Parts: sequence; structure tokens; C-alpha cells
Amino acid sequence: MFAVFDAVRKPFHRLALLATILLLAACDAGLPGAGGNSGQRIDPGAAVPVALLVPHGASNPQEQRLARDLENAARMAVADLSGVNIDLRVYGTAGNAGKAQQAALTAAADGAKIIVGPLHAESANAVAVAMAPKNINVLAFSNNPTIAGGNLLILGQTFQDTANRLTGYAVSQGKRRIMTVHSRNLAGELGRDAIAQAIRANGATSAGVVNYEFSQGGVVGAVPAIKENAQTNSADAIFLTANAAGALPLFSQMLPEAGLSPAEMQYIGLARWDEPAQTRTLPGVQNGWFAIPDPRRANQFASRFQAANGGAPHDLAGLSYDAIAAIGALAKSGRADALSRSSLTQSSGFQGVNGIFRFLPNGTTQRGLAVATIRNQQVVVLSPAPANFGRAGL
Repeated sequence: MFAVFDAVRKPFHRLALLATILLLAACDAGLPGAGGNSGQRIDPGAAVPVALLVPHGASNPQEQRLARDLENAARMAVADLSGVNIDLRVYGTAGNAGKAQQAALTAAADGAKIIVGPLHAESANAVAVAMAPKNINVLAFSNNPTIAGGNLLILGQTFQDTANRLTGYAVSQGKRRIMTVHSRNLAGELGRDAIAQAIRANGATSAGVVNYEFSQGGVVGAVPAIKENAQTNSADAIFLTANAAGALPLFSQMLPEAGLSPAEMQYIGLARWDEPAQTRTLPGVQNGWFAIPDPRRANQFASRFQAANGGAPHDLAGLSYDAIAAIGALAKSGRADALSRSSLTQSSGFQGVNGIFRFLPNGTTQRGLAVATIRNQQVVVLSPAPANFGRAGL
């Protein structure tokens, strides 16, 4: 979902790792479900102790960098708040579920009223289980819906959120017969299910589903079946779960060569097709549809972050800022129950650095997304991100 481009010669490594992480989390799904309208009460006249769990101490250099960016973004958010004082306390998890749980227990003993983080789904699940008896809510950086619920809310953009936005836009453009193409692994199957639900919710029609083995040979072998299914079922759009680190480079080349031209077939991507920049050069992604955060807000945050920290933020850094901004907005209300689950899931949502967002009753997050395409290797916004949740369909 947030995989990094790894060149065409190794397109499947990172998503295979992602699928493993998702599978580990799904095995324990539902454990944090206790908690009801959980949440620590706060003293409206005092600083609010907030624990930030990030992978400081991780062996992976990329996670080390991400840990720094998550912390720096959280500190930016604290500095931006007015009328409320957040006592931010940072705890390292080393990217390990056991250490994350122990860090959360230490934070609770130190007086934390809410937990922000950790990064991985398995770690978030472990932390939420430990925090539920202590009546402490957890805002994790994960985008895995299988762990959400009870005292665990996830900040990441989910497949369901993306699929709903894109399918709604497709229907508005007259594309109603939508075919789904997904990999045979947990990530692909979660994407398939999200697309199927979005098709039903938006009044579209499924024009069939084709799956493929998560390998280069599996992608090549699936192309004839995709073409046959599209023609047999009169599909006018193909929704792909693949991204640039996986099957997208191959599909974007081979499907048009097989006769499914982007000029006649609308391609839709569950992943972003503009990142990394090399992806925009692929002929097959030109004029495809995908979802992105509000580009104006995202660019503002990136510029401010770079000016303050000397480098561009990691793609996930904004989640940390959003969590602190939401906590600050709730604490500013002056209510002792500002961090309760019902407060966190208020329907009006919050303003984040990537646009509006809100926590849903099921523990997932809905974000105001824009629909974009690639034209002449440049990103073009087709439908802007909404400014609030009052718009129809949101």
C-alpha cells in the first residue's frame, strides 16, 4: 500500500513483505475489540500527556529515517497548536511488537492519556490489547483495517477509502461495468474485497474478477485471461490492485499490447500511480485514474517540513502530524472526555496536513481524497479533494 519502487527487475519483493505483515496482523484481528467508548479523562486546565511510539532503534535504515520524520512531524504539530498544551513523550519500539507493547506499558505508567503509533499492524495490535484494560485509546499509523476496532483506530488511508472514492468518480463519468484484477495474496484479496464493496455501494456492476499469482510469470500468464474477461463481460473499466513496486509496470505495458488500449479501456489504480516519479513515464499509466491526498495541503506540509528539518518528509510523516492535530483540537474543547472514542469519531472530522479526515465507528479512517491522472508524465487533478464532509457521498 505504501511500497517503495524497486525497479522492474525486482517488482514483487516489497509487496510480498507487505503481505506478510498484513497476514501476521490478521491472525490476531479483533483482539483490541474491548473498550467500548474508551478513553482517559483529561484535566482541561493542564497539559495533556501524549505518548508517541515510533521505530527508534530499528535495524532497518528506512525505519530509522521514518521514526525521525514521524517524531519531527509530531513536534511540528505541537508547535502549531494554540490554546492547548500537549506534553509529547516519545518512546522507541525498534519496529518490534513486543518492544512496542512494553513501550506502551511504560508510557501508561508515565501517565499517558492516549497513544499515537506504533507503525506496524502487528505492533499496533499488541499495544491496543495491552492498553484496553487501562482505558487508553491508540491511534496507530497502520492502514490495515483488520486490526481496527475498540480502542484501536488507524490513521492510514485504507483500500476501502480509496476504492470508494475512485468507484464513485468512475460512475459519475459513466464507467459502470468495472472489472477487478488482483494478486493472489492477502494484500490483493483485501483490495479485491474493497473494490467489490465499493462497486455495490456506488451502484456499479462487477464485470468479473481475474486473479494472478504474485510473480512475474503469474502476471504474464494472466494477461490473456484479463483480455478475455474484459471482452466477454463488456467491461468499460479495469480496477488494478497492483502498484509500481509490484505488477503495475508489467500490466501497464502488456495489457495495451494485448489490445486493451487506454484509449478505449479506463484503467483505475488502487495504489498511487504518480510515485515514485519513474512510474509517470510508463506509457500504460497515462490517463489512468488514482487517488491522492489534497495536493495543496500536502505540498504546504512538505515545504514546511523540509524548511524545518533539512529534508523532505517520508510519505507517512503527515499521519503523525494529523494525530497530534486531532488530539489538540479535541483537547481545546475543554471537555474532560475529549479523548473518548465518541469524541475521536466525531462526524465533522479534522483538518490534516493531507486534507480532511475522520475516524469512523469501525476504527478506520476516511480521508478527503482527490482523483488524479497522468498526462504527458505530469499529475493532473480531475476531481479535487473535498473541503469538508458535508459533500454528498462523504
